[in-house]
Amino acid sequence: MTEGNNMTENEYDTTKDTISTVPAEEDEKKAEERRLSEEEKKENGESKLVTSVKVPETAEKEFEPPEGGWGWVVMLAAMWCNGSVFGIQNAFGILFLSLLKEFGSENDEDLRFKTAWVGSLSMGMIFFCSPIVSIFTDLLGCRMTAVGGAAVGMVGLLASSFVTSLGPLYFTYGFVFACGCSFAYQPSLVILGHYFKKRLGLVNGIVTAGSSVFTITLPFLLSRLLETVGLHNTMRVLSIFMFILMLAGFTYKPLLPTPVRSKSGSRCPPMGKIFNVKIWKSVGYRIWAFGIPAALYGYFVPYIHLMKHVEEKFGKDAKKEVLLMCIGITSGVGRLIFGRVADYVPGVNKVYLQVASFLVIGLMSMMIPLCNIFGGLIAVCLLMGLFDGCFICIMAPIAFELVGSQNVSQAIGFLLGMMSVPMTVGPPIAGFLRDRLGSYDVAFYLAGIPPIIGGAMLCLIPWVEAKRKRREREAEKEAEEKILNYKKNNGESLAEDSYTDKMSDPDTVI
Repeated sequence: MTEGNNMTENEYDTTKDTISTVPAEEDEKKAEERRLSEEEKKENGESKLVTSVKVPETAEKEFEPPEGGWGWVVMLAAMWCNGSVFGIQNAFGILFLSLLKEFGSENDEDLRFKTAWVGSLSMGMIFFCSPIVSIFTDLLGCRMTAVGGAAVGMVGLLASSFVTSLGPLYFTYGFVFACGCSFAYQPSLVILGHYFKKRLGLVNGIVTAGSSVFTITLPFLLSRLLETVGLHNTMRVLSIFMFILMLAGFTYKPLLPTPVRSKSGSRCPPMGKIFNVKIWKSVGYRIWAFGIPAALYGYFVPYIHLMKHVEEKFGKDAKKEVLLMCIGITSGVGRLIFGRVADYVPGVNKVYLQVASFLVIGLMSMMIPLCNIFGGLIAVCLLMGLFDGCFICIMAPIAFELVGSQNVSQAIGFLLGMMSVPMTVGPPIAGFLRDRLGSYDVAFYLAGIPPIIGGAMLCLIPWVEAKRKRREREAEKEAEEKILNYKKNNGESLAEDSYTDKMSDPDTVI
């Protein structure tokens, strides 16, 4: 103590400098040693903390889609998938006429009702299986899921070519073939993200245009085949489409890392990932998920019954295939136009585009019985196809706005599953009305009502989302005020306490 009290001023300055500089140098050395140690552990796989945090970022930075190359082959394969699956579904109206002739009876009052169930079950099952297919795609990968689905679809069509009554067709065509199509279709969209990022919008546009191309050309091909080789051989020709689709599935070479195994060694994701219940907490999504299916009870009616309506009203010689061609052409144009328009519509206001689509589709369905000339039906189908493309192309952007990018896959999967009910039920009801009333007029009038009602329900979404965001802003503002008040009330006392502690500590160096 005596030596410390008798220290000269120069000695004190030297000691002070030494004390103040040594800790800084030691901190730098410790930080350098800690960094080298962490890097060494990371290379040896010993640091769980560093590995769990750094590896995903590194992997994400290292993976860059090739933006071409083999990806163009994958794009063509996915385009064939989209076209063959939905082209056959959209052209069922042609098969419907042949089924009525092949399995029909003049004494059967419910013939159209029973026959319509074949196409309705097929379209409905494609959407109904969507949530299940997303799980299989995560577990088995795109290639195995797509190839297996195409094989099942081919078996379904081949089996359908040997049936001699409507009953077995419900299973072979409405269930087996449709389930195969569902499992083949969804991986074709997922695999595109492995090969494209900057061009993904363009590639998706080309792939989804495949259904428009097939919808334009397939009705003419089916009409020709049915006239020359008959219904059963036409089914066998269509099974060749599914065989080509199976071969196309082998091109789905994955580039992204395989799913990480859980601690138990299983590749199965946790239940919270499989069934994401968080999306249902959004009121806007709940309105959307129930409003879209409500609008679709009459959506698929023209695709099945329009051909028969034209034949009854304008004669068997009417070029009824032209109507499906018109729907296919303008649907492709609508996807390109309204997809671009949606980029300029902010937030959930994109819903208004779907509202307009359903309004026009509903009105056009009601206009079908009023068209007494064939040219009027062409105009109706052109408008219907244009806004059908609008409705389809903005589903994903709206889902992103409502639930965010992390939950969008589950949100779309659940929506497609719920859409299966109205897509399945609507056409048989229309066929039942035709059988009972002797005309399709009432069926088409009623088919136009659900889209208008569903569109009106969707108008609530922007209001609900605006209200939610307003509540969130108010909550954030209130939280900020509480923090400011806390700092204001406790900040000065905390500073004084800290200053007092430092001054009372004799070993503290300032």
